[in-house]
Formats: sequence, C-alpha cells, structure tokens
Amino acid sequence: MTRDAQPSDGFRLPPRSAGVWRYTALDLAPVLAAVAHLAFVVWIVLGFSTRPWWGNLACGLVYAWAIAWNINGVSHNFLHTPYFRHGWANRAFSLLESLAIGFSQTIYRAIHLAHHSGNSDLPDAQGRTRDPLSIYKHGHGGAPEPLWRYVVLGTFRDDMPEVFSEMRRKQPADALFARIEIAAFAILVLGALLIDWRAVLFLLPFYFIGQGLSQLSGYYEHLHGNPARPIAWGVSSYQRLYNIVWFGNGYHGEHHYRPQIHWTRLRRFHESIADEQAAAGAHVIATSHLLGWLDRGNRRLGTGL
Repeated sequence: MTRDAQPSDGFRLPPRSAGVWRYTALDLAPVLAAVAHLAFVVWIVLGFSTRPWWGNLACGLVYAWAIAWNINGVSHNFLHTPYFRHGWANRAFSLLESLAIGFSQTIYRAIHLAHHSGNSDLPDAQGRTRDPLSIYKHGHGGAPEPLWRYVVLGTFRDDMPEVFSEMRRKQPADALFARIEIAAFAILVLGALLIDWRAVLFLLPFYFIGQGLSQLSGYYEHLHGNPARPIAWGVSSYQRLYNIVWFGNGYHGEHHYRPQIHWTRLRRFHESIADEQAAAGAHVIATSHLLGWLDRGNRRLGTGL
C-alpha cells in the first residue's frame, strides 16, 4: 500500500500549534486519572494505621488493579501520543507516572516500542523475537507460552538493563531522565517507609500482583492474534465500559495496525476497517483483556493455560 493510500490518514489527529494539549483537550481525562492514581497511593500510606484490616485489603486490591489499568490505559496512550505540546510538560508527566506505577516510564517507552517492532512475533531460527514481550518468546513449537508462566515469570523478567544500556549509547538525554525517574521513585519509597514502613511492606505483594495483571492483560491482547497479518496482530474487545475506563485499550488490534492513531479515534477507525478485519480473521473477545480467560472463544480455541 502506498503512503498516500494509508487507511488511517483520515483518523489521525494533527498536533496543535498552540495551547497546552498536543492533540486534544480530551487528554485531560487520562492526565487527571494519573494524578488520582498517585494521590491514591499516598492516601493508602498516610491512612494505613487508622484503617481497618479489611479496608487496607480493599485498598491493596484496588492498588493492584490500578497498576494494570494505568500501564495499559493512561501510560500506554501517552507513550504513543504524548498528551502535552511542550516537551518539559511531557517529561513532568512521565515522572508523575513513574511515581504512580513504580518504574521508569522512559525505559518502559523503549521496551514498548520494541514490542511494536515485533508485534508478538514468532521466534526466528535462533529462537529470538524482536518483541521482548512476545507471548511466543518462551513458548515451544510455535505455541504461545502457557498463561501462568507468562504472567508469573514475566512479572520478574527484566529487559530494562539491556534497554537502558542501548539508551545510554543512542539517547543519553533519555538515559539521564530515566535515572531521575528511578531516583524519584526511590525517594518516594523511602519517604513512605519513614511515614509507615508497615504500609510499604503491605503494598509490596500487591505491587507485583498489579504487574502480573498487566502481563495477564497483555497475554490476551495477543492470544490468537496472527503474527503474519498486520491487521490481525492484536486482539480487540469492543466492550463499551471497558474502553471508556481503560481509554480505548480494547481496540488493541486497531492500535497495533495503526499505533499512531489517538485513543479517541480508535472506535471510528475500527468501523472503517471492520470488514477487512473480519476477512483477515482478526480475533475478537467479548470480555476485557484482563478477563480474557472467561471469553468463550478463548476457551474454545484454547487459553494457553
């Protein structure tokens, strides 16, 4: 397909030449969601000692869910279509997100762009994938890795040192800011320990649960996708409430096909290519990706459990 025939051109938002927002004021919604996420984390720590055990347990569960929601909704969209027109504002928001989620967003962006370079590709003859997050990377015989292994082990697999080393060589400014984000999060944790060390220890397992939930969502964003067909790389969910709360993350097939499209335009883009997707056999689930194990189609085809 030639450049002037790209089907996404009519759905891309042009960058603004004035004002705060790079693309649209609707990005105020995910920005406020990120601020609320960080405020919630601070509130959990400050009120930990006065809250009943069941209240803290509820907070821990919401905290875990919020990590997966932020990574796949707020942060994910920000990586592809930065919210602010000015670079310093985007840096500030990246720092805020690093504090809320608990890892450098600058490094995460590099890892995520590598994910898009491979689009959950199959291993080559040497057993390597371009996508470090591919569900096939640690699978066997062309099959995806079993779900539990991808979720549990994937939570502790660390591609950041290798990515950071490459970043230091090619993008020293980003490498410096990644260090700032990591240092800022370390200071936040230290401050939380001084306020109430018990709250930090309590939240630690929920932090890893949240990372696992993000892995779970990522697994079903690609299970039964077709690595050989760009329009079917990702797996979509058109559940309305899910796409409202997760800022369009359900349109994952459309996003992988044209990652430059702003999250507010994905539904319309889907409507324009729905017939083409169906002809290519693009997989669709009826649940959110986080609940993909409940989808009847996944159970019929096999969930990878």
